Amino acid sequence: MAKFSWHRGAIALAIVPLLTLAACSSSGGKTETATSGEGGQVSDTARIKVAMITHAAAGDTFWDIVRKGAETAAKKDNVELLYSGDAEGGRQAQLVQQAIDQKVDGIVLTLAKPEALKDVVKEATDAGIPVVSFNAGEDQSKALGAFTHFGQSDKLAGVTVGQRLASEGVKHPICVIQEQGHVGLENRCAGVKENVPGTEILNVNGADMTSVSSTVSAKLQSTPDADAIIGLGAPFTLTIVKAVKETGSKVKVASFDLNGELAKAIEDGSIAFTVDQQPYLQGYGSVDAIWLGKVGGFKVGGGQQVYTGPAVIDKSNAADVLKFAEQGIR
Repeated sequence: MAKFSWHRGAIALAIVPLLTLAACSSSGGKTETATSGEGGQVSDTARIKVAMITHAAAGDTFWDIVRKGAETAAKKDNVELLYSGDAEGGRQAQLVQQAIDQKVDGIVLTLAKPEALKDVVKEATDAGIPVVSFNAGEDQSKALGAFTHFGQSDKLAGVTVGQRLASEGVKHPICVIQEQGHVGLENRCAGVKENVPGTEILNVNGADMTSVSSTVSAKLQSTPDADAIIGLGAPFTLTIVKAVKETGSKVKVASFDLNGELAKAIEDGSIAFTVDQQPYLQGYGSVDAIWLGKVGGFKVGGGQQVYTGPAVIDKSNAADVLKFAEQGIR
């Protein structure tokens, strides 16, 4: 299995899910209810309602894995889970407001655009609704009122990638950001640059994979001294791999995050390695933390972030995680 590189002071979280679910897709701004399935152990505690609100962009399979983890926890905990997402910060804030108006028992959300969400998160906490953040915005989470945060330090993850590339002699990598203004993505590239000063940032439109491919191809053709290119999410890195092959470039490809196709690309050598933040664990732990607070007054994390990564996956261990990635839980 993948070996973890934990930040000092990080809290390791080990969770064994009780149920395995079929894969499901993110649904833009649409809110859906996850209902309890048959089989498995389900809590006999009073049923509660939890809203999960993400900055999911259409077509990004990363969020399918987050959602699967959240739904597993919801089924186990007797939670009615309301899932919604929108990549635009203002619309995500509107979804949070809808959850407040519905008088949910807890809110789980991402903070990729913290400035857009700070007022509505305060409104939630002022109304007595506990808030857990995950995936993005770990630096802003506590100040905005979340009682804990599940995820990796994006800066640390970037440092991990930068250290790995530097050890392999890389001097001029291109770090591809698919969503401008996303603090987590910017922190990843900043972490890489901290260890490889020659790192160059390339912004692309992640909502249009054709545009991603053409922008990357043009950049590779105009930057002959680039020796590596880094995608910040599995679907984007896989698109980058195709652009690299089409241009005949010899750059090394590295990534953040994981899915089954990317794990196979690591096995066949198309991608050198990735840093996995374990999104299934983020979704599961965040919902479970709300439930634990409701049934026992527990505050997971003790006021600190609960780290779910980074974990480096390369050719030495890709086969070990591939079987889980193919099930949609890695």
